[in-house]
Amino acid sequence: MISAPPADVQSALAAVAGKAFSHVFLVACGGSLSIMMAGEYFVDRHGGTLACDVYNADEFVCRDPRRLGPDTLVVLCSQTGTTKETVRAASHAKGRGATTIGMTLDLTSALAQVVDHAVVYQASYTTGKPIDAAYGNYGVLYMLLAGLIDAQEEAGLAADLLISLGSLQPAIERAHQTYANRFEAFAPRFAPQTAIYTLASGACYGAAYSYAICVLMEMQWYDSQAIHANEFFHGPFEVVDRDACFIVLLGLDETRRLSERTRDFLFKHGSAENILTLDGAELDLTGMVDRFKPYLVPLVFFDTLWRFAYQLADLRNQPMLEGRRYMKKLTDY
Repeated sequence: MISAPPADVQSALAAVAGKAFSHVFLVACGGSLSIMMAGEYFVDRHGGTLACDVYNADEFVCRDPRRLGPDTLVVLCSQTGTTKETVRAASHAKGRGATTIGMTLDLTSALAQVVDHAVVYQASYTTGKPIDAAYGNYGVLYMLLAGLIDAQEEAGLAADLLISLGSLQPAIERAHQTYANRFEAFAPRFAPQTAIYTLASGACYGAAYSYAICVLMEMQWYDSQAIHANEFFHGPFEVVDRDACFIVLLGLDETRRLSERTRDFLFKHGSAENILTLDGAELDLTGMVDRFKPYLVPLVFFDTLWRFAYQLADLRNQPMLEGRRYMKKLTDY
């Protein structure tokens, strides 16, 4: 069980507790942007008087929302804290009078230095260090948002969130066991393919987005696309045939029926051996409060799928991190 958020999260929340925000902007790029999508869903469902938008960092600067100002909070995330677009977005927000909170691994980074309040989170995917997922990027973002909503609306979110986060890491470990045989069966079929699509909706869409662009494309060079489960029926379903490969994430939130519809279409018109389905209903989420399960299922999915990506990489003889051509190797783009 987690008794309280980390000290830096508590400090940031205490610093903004007296402010009545009308709007929160969640701003980042790439994998960091993907967690913001789940954050927006969280605020939409629980933030009665608080509006929320998600922006790619550089588009945030270019679009320059008129409502950005002293009564708004901008939460930014960059794992290294050096993403130039995100640092620029933080400076832009401060220039418009907004309050800024930066999430990063490095409290000495450029992002941490420019924002009003910096908070650190843990990561295992690129650092290789085991962590408690409660203190990963999703967990810290949820702590910030729950604390913010509680301060403004007395919603009583934080206590149940902390209880649920305390049960997250055990749930992830159980999920690895649940999916082990499934991944073992699908990896040899998916490995030689040229294209793999991910589908999801609601709180799970960000996980599908990140897996498509930051794992399948970035690290394994698949042709890939994250497709929203309902948008699937407005064009993308035309790619479905017996050879097309899909990863479908079935969450536990209010949009679940959208993903179920997509799954059913794929099994009817595609090939079951090429449809890898992960269903939140099959997970053991013991210890989590029911209303927070939908927001934590995407973390379980992504952690297990990360291991699946390594299985693909081994079969393809394509290293997961070291094999990248441009990421972390070029600076002039």
